[in-house]
Amino acid sequence: MARIPSLKSLNAFPHAEEHLLKKTYSGAIVTILGLIIMFTLFVHELQFYLTTYTVHQMSVDLKRGETLPIHINMSFPSLPCEVLSVDAIDMSGKHEVDLHTNIWKLRLDRYGHIIGTEYLSDLVEKGHGAHHDHDHGHENHDEQKKHEHTFNEDAEKMVKSVKQALENGEGCRVYGMLDVQRVAGNFHISVHGLNIFVAEKIFEGSSHVNVSHVIHDLSFGPKYPGIHNPLDETSRILHDTSGTFKYYIKVVPTEYKYLSKKVLPTNQFSVTEYFLPIRPTDRAWPAVYFLYDLSPITVTIKEERRNFLHFLTRLCAVLGGTFAMTGMLDRWMYRLIESVTNSKTRSVLR
Repeated sequence: MARIPSLKSLNAFPHAEEHLLKKTYSGAIVTILGLIIMFTLFVHELQFYLTTYTVHQMSVDLKRGETLPIHINMSFPSLPCEVLSVDAIDMSGKHEVDLHTNIWKLRLDRYGHIIGTEYLSDLVEKGHGAHHDHDHGHENHDEQKKHEHTFNEDAEKMVKSVKQALENGEGCRVYGMLDVQRVAGNFHISVHGLNIFVAEKIFEGSSHVNVSHVIHDLSFGPKYPGIHNPLDETSRILHDTSGTFKYYIKVVPTEYKYLSKKVLPTNQFSVTEYFLPIRPTDRAWPAVYFLYDLSPITVTIKEERRNFLHFLTRLCAVLGGTFAMTGMLDRWMYRLIESVTNSKTRSVLR
């Protein structure tokens, strides 16, 4: 019992008796203001604690033998679907015709409304383009001669059909997914799939091929929170000119790790753009090229939760600081009001 008086002397929060406390209107206003500020800061700190943040790490890419998914969604407002083809070329030099590919073409009217659908089944991965491949020319010579008359009729029908579509202002939307080898290469959308004589009849020269396009979406894998694909909603419209667009893309392998430990393998990329106008002496036909290369570095993005002790520390600092500031403000206001009241009382007594 003898220790109790000495223990009381350590109390940092002494309490005055009720009749010695004086409550004022200014103190009530400061208290309400302080409570509003503390509640607002508490909600802000709680939201900050509940939101996750990401940590970026880099390492050498060790993946081998996997494929690279390419998601395409593009519109060509000045070219009908009948003349457009998609070609994929990689550095391996393999000639494959059985790619796991899903590409569709949607016919568009001059206002961009869909008027028809077509599945693109003639996508070929090749080294130099099917229409320039003469390795089997002699073997197929007899068959080509046999069907020459039919081919000419089909070609004439196609020329008339495409010219009618051009007059009607038809466009084309190309969308779907390419599954290519995980090596450097390119894919391009062009009129290269046409026979050269048919192309000449339709367009009367390469300078009349308008490859204006809008890239609605281009990605190299599934999307994760916060990803930004630099070519999304990119519009390149040509007027009274033609040429070849080239997009040089550096693909960065990426892994996104959620809080649930689920891992999402994907890719992000950077891009540089180049446009080459067609000259009268050029023999090449306009196209839109996407030339991609893979980075040897993998980026790992990991979601993290903020530390609970850090949250408590910040909360105590915010609430304690607000309480201290409102206490100081209350004392200043009380002294100011008291000094003004006393000066008025003295002037009245005089």
